[in-house]
Amino acid sequence: MGKQFPAMLPEHMDFIRKQHLFFVGTAPMSRDGHVNLSPKGYDSFRIMSESKVAYLDLTGSGNETSAHLEENGRITIMFCAFQGPPNIMRLYGTGTVILPEDSEWEGVYGMFDPLPGVRQIIVVDIYQVQTSCGYAVPFMSYEKERDTLRRWAEQKGEEGLRSYKQEKNMSSLDRLPTSLGKRNV
Repeated sequence: MGKQFPAMLPEHMDFIRKQHLFFVGTAPMSRDGHVNLSPKGYDSFRIMSESKVAYLDLTGSGNETSAHLEENGRITIMFCAFQGPPNIMRLYGTGTVILPEDSEWEGVYGMFDPLPGVRQIIVVDIYQVQTSCGYAVPFMSYEKERDTLRRWAEQKGEEGLRSYKQEKNMSSLDRLPTSLGKRNV
């Protein structure tokens, strides 16, 4: 049976810090819109307080999360235990996008080790934490991080990444503008 909490408890934060993978879910307001679910890795997640988290969002082939947050702010982050006792944890909240030119960038980005290809930071104000059993989640072992995205971003360079974002990251599949698209990077 799932349990709900208004904010993260210390044991929730300990669980999160041990995870190598998390999932981000967002959706547009339209019933016909695409629901987005993205896996995230690397050391890209930070706990800011018991009710606020942030993660580095790296350049990718789409930018659905940003577009959905611009439209309605709704976001869910999910962690699953693949080792140890079974556990699923969801963080329900409202998200905002911080871009490199925003005044908050330096303070929040300073919490992370630099990663090549960072396009934005997603900050989530949590209004509910839910844990559930995760009994059917399989055991899996963490081997290592893939370096493909890092190498790709380094090879592209700053100008190549800027061009790529212009081409691929300005709107969602449903043609909603992203933060980058609204601010016309």
